[in-house]
Amino acid sequence: MTGLFPEFRYGGDYNPEQWPEEVWDDDVRLMRGAAVTTATVGVFSWARLEPRPGEFDFGWLDRVLAKLDAGGIRVMMATATASPPAWLAVRYPETLPVDERGVRLGFGSRQQYSPNSSVYREHASRLVRAIAERYRGHPAIEAWHVNNELGCHVVHSYDPESVAAFRAWLETRYGTIDELNRAWGTAFWSQRYDSFAEVDAPRAMPSFTNPTHSLDWRRFGSWSLLELYLMERDILREVAPGLPITTNLMGFFPGADYWEWAPELDFISDDAYPDPTDPDAYVTLAAQRDLTRSLGGGRPWLLMEQSPSAVNWRDRNARKQPGQHRAHSFNAVARGADGILHFQWRQAAAGAEKFHAAMVPHGGEHTRIHREARELGAELAELSATDVLGAAVPARVAIVFDWESWWALAQQAVPTRIDYPAVVLEWYAALLRRGVTVDFTRAGADHAGYDIVIAPALQVASRADLDGLAAVADRGAQLVVGYQTGILDRDLHAYLGGYLGGEGSALQHALGVSVEEFAPLAAGQTAVLDDGTTVTDWQEVVQVADAEVVARFATGPVTGGPAITRHGSAWYVATQPDSARLDALIDQILVAAGVDASFPAPVSGVETVVRGSTRFVINHSPDARTVEVAGQQVDLDSFGVARLTA
Repeated sequence: MTGLFPEFRYGGDYNPEQWPEEVWDDDVRLMRGAAVTTATVGVFSWARLEPRPGEFDFGWLDRVLAKLDAGGIRVMMATATASPPAWLAVRYPETLPVDERGVRLGFGSRQQYSPNSSVYREHASRLVRAIAERYRGHPAIEAWHVNNELGCHVVHSYDPESVAAFRAWLETRYGTIDELNRAWGTAFWSQRYDSFAEVDAPRAMPSFTNPTHSLDWRRFGSWSLLELYLMERDILREVAPGLPITTNLMGFFPGADYWEWAPELDFISDDAYPDPTDPDAYVTLAAQRDLTRSLGGGRPWLLMEQSPSAVNWRDRNARKQPGQHRAHSFNAVARGADGILHFQWRQAAAGAEKFHAAMVPHGGEHTRIHREARELGAELAELSATDVLGAAVPARVAIVFDWESWWALAQQAVPTRIDYPAVVLEWYAALLRRGVTVDFTRAGADHAGYDIVIAPALQVASRADLDGLAAVADRGAQLVVGYQTGILDRDLHAYLGGYLGGEGSALQHALGVSVEEFAPLAAGQTAVLDDGTTVTDWQEVVQVADAEVVARFATGPVTGGPAITRHGSAWYVATQPDSARLDALIDQILVAAGVDASFPAPVSGVETVVRGSTRFVINHSPDARTVEVAGQQVDLDSFGVARLTA
């Protein structure tokens, strides 16, 4: 597999417009000393580039790029559209977003635009075109960075222009109002529409909103943000072709279905900000890396942003401990990243993010943070000479992740509140504890290359999606289906005749069971299985056709009923097992699939993954650890990283 770049990329967001020009030469000096290869330039510079409508000032940016080029620093050139200037808000207040209660948000923060504002799009397009025309062919620029964290603050606006765009999107999707009425089930509560003009956004309402209306609003929001990306990307391809184009995603972000976005990016880039005080943050971090790699079909990706230490938005913003940032960075490299970038290069002296750490902190170059930045840069430069760069990360296990199921489970008027990413991460964590690498896949994907496929809480799925899962078991691979799977179709209509896809479905046949009734546990309530292990959150009435009952509920509302079943190579789990029971179940499934675990017993706080001919072993604990990995004993310092021959 070919790498993204000829060597590992290292650096971060560079915002020279925040500093006097005499600082710029010092920046280049320090970058060279830290083995920085890459600066992302111009992300929040719209007001400096276009101080008045149609009046562009590129002189300062010309000088910045010239200095970076002379210093051998490559540039991810941003389109600067993430934070519109004051003049746009003052002259065109209709560009400002409106919340669900009709309040128009003001200027003075960032991302203060409605994604569907035609005026915003007109001015953003003009800016992108001007930047592309100015800098096409510039020797320092090796990639384009569109906008920034699209939807991070504003996914939807409830202004009239956005509602009109929503109606047009619905008409394209459904064709006729009768089809919309069918899909939305508007016979319920007298919600029938006579025309698309009658449809509004699902703003504040007296009671529950129509579920499919709400789901379509989510779909529309994701589509609108993607349209912004495509608008800018297409201008760049027209005016300055030949360079790769990306925008920074945000991992498990609820505002956009990244499966729909990923094919449109030339390479996937991602931002990640784990909490340094959370001992389990490495689980989500590893999963986010695997999701990012999976979005790109297994190709190398770029970590666009992380903090070298503290952030500024939590209630308590802890610093990263010595070595912890290195562990986070190698976590990304091991799981497929060909570059490690940061927000930001030099810590801001003013503004809302002045307490957000940077590679050059307020204390300057003679600090722990900058010393660690230099050391990491040197280490990545050395790693560029190995076969890790550009290498794939093999995985024999897949977990299905579905944004529409997430959106549906987060709605009101459901059997119980289920934290969909948390449910997925419980399964992921059990595999991580055994050192088993995971790919994420979308519902309906081809799973032919996987020995184990796990589908937790895939509540929303088409019959074809569910047939695809059944096919996994039909070919003899291990299929694991979790509770709340196959409950609703893609219109959020319930499957009839027993859940898991409805009466006679291929999935019911593959599992040898159907689900008759839900029996969620009360908040904080636990129950016990007949093997003495604990379960939480969920029970249900499972009707067994010809499956083996592996475990039963010993307490709770469905005492005596099946909790875990097996039918050939297909498993059904009708509850949320505790970590001990989940570990035991994963062991059974790994053995049945012939998939070797890297750790002989579950290990917490340490991860291992193979990329190229290197096995990475990373300690995410402040304590020194000794672990057995693939038959080798490995000693790890606090937040230590070992690189072994795979």
